[in-house]
Amino acid sequence: MVLVWPIVVALINNRYVLALVLVAVAGLSDGLDGFLAKRFNWRSRLGGILDPLADKLLLVSTFITLTFMTLVPVWLTLVVIIRDFVIVSGGLLYQAVVAPVVPEPSRVSKLNTGAQLFFVCAVIGFQAFGLPGTDILTISGALVLVTSIVSGLDYVVRWSGKMARERRTN
Repeated sequence: MVLVWPIVVALINNRYVLALVLVAVAGLSDGLDGFLAKRFNWRSRLGGILDPLADKLLLVSTFITLTFMTLVPVWLTLVVIIRDFVIVSGGLLYQAVVAPVVPEPSRVSKLNTGAQLFFVCAVIGFQAFGLPGTDILTISGALVLVTSIVSGLDYVVRWSGKMARERRTN
């Protein structure tokens, strides 16, 4: 979360190499945090909520900034934001109606986060170095679109079913 503001400022000031380094540091630290939590069972309910929220804050802020800079299409950023809005709203509804939410990220959700991170790095890298090529940008953008839709639908189906089962048993 600490790196979100410096990344946005670096992007706005066209300091793409710095922004790319900061995004990479954020991504690597998130991966290391997840690895250590799993490896040493350093898990908590708060950590299970804050970690995905930090990911969402980083990625949504970066997508919005890149969109305002006309480097990412508005429609793709809207898909990313709507997916996150649906997931967070569903979690709040589940919390209010059924029970405390225990975050359970699916594989497709993890794939989506990875795709978004790769896409953001690719867009920034293209601005900094002219790499990767436009074909990779297009393919990775399409992957973000598909995984955003699939993972959003996956959350709706899984959590709606879980909510229905919980309500039937109570």
